[in-house]
Order: sequence, then C-alpha cells, then structure tokens
Amino acid sequence: MLQRKAYQKLLEWKQKSRGSTALLVEGARRVGKSSLVEEFGTNEYETYLVVDFTYAPSDVINYFIDMRNDLDSFFLYLSAFYQVPLIPLKTLIVFDEVQEYPKARESIKQLVADGRFDYIETGSLVSIRKNVKDILLPSEERSMRLNPFDFEEFLWAMGEEPLGEAIADSFTHMKALPASLHRKAMRLFREYMLVGGMPQAVQKYADTRNFEEVDEIKRGILTLYRNDIAKHAGTAVRRVTSIFDNLAGQLSKKEKRFNVASLGKNARMRDYEDAFFWLSDAHITNGCFNSTDPNVGLKINEDRTTVKCYMADTGLLVTHALAVSSATPESIYRDILLGKIGLNEGMITENLIAQQLRARGHELFFYSSYSREDALSTVEIDFLTVAGYADAAMRARVCPIEVKSSKRYSTASLDKFKERFGKNIGTQYIVCPKELSVSENRVTLPLYMAGLL
Repeated sequence: MLQRKAYQKLLEWKQKSRGSTALLVEGARRVGKSSLVEEFGTNEYETYLVVDFTYAPSDVINYFIDMRNDLDSFFLYLSAFYQVPLIPLKTLIVFDEVQEYPKARESIKQLVADGRFDYIETGSLVSIRKNVKDILLPSEERSMRLNPFDFEEFLWAMGEEPLGEAIADSFTHMKALPASLHRKAMRLFREYMLVGGMPQAVQKYADTRNFEEVDEIKRGILTLYRNDIAKHAGTAVRRVTSIFDNLAGQLSKKEKRFNVASLGKNARMRDYEDAFFWLSDAHITNGCFNSTDPNVGLKINEDRTTVKCYMADTGLLVTHALAVSSATPESIYRDILLGKIGLNEGMITENLIAQQLRARGHELFFYSSYSREDALSTVEIDFLTVAGYADAAMRARVCPIEVKSSKRYSTASLDKFKERFGKNIGTQYIVCPKELSVSENRVTLPLYMAGLL
C-alpha cells in the first residue's frame, strides 16, 4: 500500500474519540478513500466490516429500515450477511460510498450512542444538498478531507523518503539544499507535476515510469467525473459542464481568474455560483477567492464574484489540457518534462502550488486590485495565507505568496502589496525554481517546498 499522511489522522481520531464519534472521510472519486480506510481497519482492529452502498442489496438496506430500533438483530444480520464477526470495542464498521444511501448517515447518532463498535463513513458528493436534504445530520459525526498525494507522499511512493526528510529539514532551518539535491528535487517535482497525486496514477508511475500508461488512468478518472456531473448535477448540469470544460483555458490566461462572460453572451456570475459550488463540493476543483482588504480574517473580505478555479489534481489538469486525441503519447510527456515542448508552465505551476496549499489545510485566497487610470497601482498576488510573524512577537500576519514558473521574474506586485498594507504583512514568499534564500522578510522558496508552508 502507498503511504498516506491521512493514516495518522485516522489514528488520532481513534485514540481521541474512543467510540464517541464517527468519522466521515470525504474526497473526490478515486482519491483513495476506500483503500485508506480498509488498510486502517485491517491494521488497527481485530475485524472490520464494509457496507459498500454502491452495491449493497435490498436485504442490507432493509436492515437499516426494519431493525433501526433493534440493534441486536441489526448487528446479528449484518454480521451473518457479510460473514464478519463483530467484536465489541474491537471492530470497525465502514459505510462506504455513504452518499448512495444518506439514511445510513442519519443512523450514526443511534449507532455511536450504542457504543459497541467504531464507525467510519466514506463518500464523494456527500454534502451536496440533494444528498442530505431529507436527513438529520448527526452531531456525532466528524469529517476529514482526503486530498490527492502531496509532493512528499509522491516522494515516498518513488522510494525517495530520505530526500523528503532533507527537504523538510532544509525548510525548518531555512538553509538551501546542496545543489545536487536541489536539482534532483526539481526533477522529481516536474515528474509529479505531470503525474499528479491520484493514487492509481502514482502507483502506475511508481511501477512503470511510463507517462502514457498513467495518462490512460487519468483519462478514465476525467470520464468518471463527467459521468458524475451528468448524473448528479441536476438542473445545473450544463453550467457545471461548461466550467469543467473551460478550466484549462481559463487558467491559461495571465490573470487566471475565471471569466464567466466567456461562457456565453448572457452568462453572469450569479447564475454560475451553484455550479462552482458543485465542483468544489465534489472535490473536483479548488476555488480561490479575492480577499479585497487583506488582514488575518481573509474570509471577512472575500469577494466570491472574483474566483480562480483550480483543478484539485494537477495531473488531471495536464491530461485535461492535452486530451485533444484519444491518447497522449509517451514522447509528448517526455518532451514536456525536458522542456522541449511548452505547456503554459505558469498555469500548471500555479495550479500545483494551489494543490499543495490545499493539502496543507489552507483555504485559498488571492489579492487583486486593478486601476484603469493608474497602471502602477495594479497589484496581483497569487495566494494569501496567515501565519505567526517573528517580527511581531509571533502574532498572526498575512503572508503573500507569488508563484513563478521560471528563474527570471519581477517582484513589482509584491513590493506594492507590502507598501500598501504595511503592518498587516508578515513573511513574503516567492515560490519558484530557484534554491532557497532569505533576504530580510522575503523568502525565495523552491517549488518543491510549497507544501510545507
């Protein structure tokens, strides 16, 4: 099994909860929820039982209906059907793809109160409104988002754990890696950029080092997403599909903000808000909103009409952008890897940094201020985070992050941003292909360290 950081979070939940809560593991389709939870059940419990609601027969569904007030019989029949012994305090019961039967979520309150077993639910699209409108969500349910592999997890899969440790140590001490390790880390980061972080794709690349075989897997996932949109998006299906189809094109623009007007003559943001929400809620995209007056409460000044819409997995974005024929040859991926073919590296790099920040737990915000009259006052900052600042006794400050795909760049926006917001600003980061360096309150950070911010 591929090693996941989320496994530790499951352990922490088990130790802290001690049966007092159930855990809902949310994430995109094919992000590895079921595999992670089954590995956890195998390793940490004497027995585990999985009810997969994608395939659960009517007999099992009827147990939830007919025996909801007779838990002794419910457990007896569930155990007999799946041929798994249920051992009090030593068994994990998993409700897999719980969005297919939301009433099972509602039953969590009663099952947790019973106290005999631990419960984990997994699901995609679980919080989309039509899946929960007729149920009472249990207060005993805690949630955890499972993201695609971050770069460190990718390194683990490639057998490069020592390099991951060296990168983490370099970041902690703010000291650059030796040049040879920097070059190796950048090479692997570019491979990660093309492969992405979906477990099947990572496993295939670890096994074969063949981009074309990985591309086939990613195309299958994109087809699955399209089918989900058609099946679940309801009346918004046309608008959701339009956004999904235009993700690469919109991100390829200089500003990378999603221009809804380009989708149709009468298209307006207010008509597409639900479609953006749908894609984000399905964990297919990561929305990034303009914080118009940056301070430690970035969300307070959030402008939801100005959005950058990143794909949640950059490997899928690459395949999405290249899918102009039935297959993308290995030679094209190799030429992109070696820089022989241009593929709007600014788009891909910024999407990948958004993915790393999201995996780290950050909500995504940017800053944009445009003046038609005075071009010098126009400022664009790619990402904003909040962190303790040493020069302010570790009080929280806004940390602007500028992403650069090449070693040659301007810092004009960062300079103007610092001048404009002064005391609100903490450490400033330029994330780029260069080696780590520190100059007063500005850090030049190599791309492969973005996931440590």
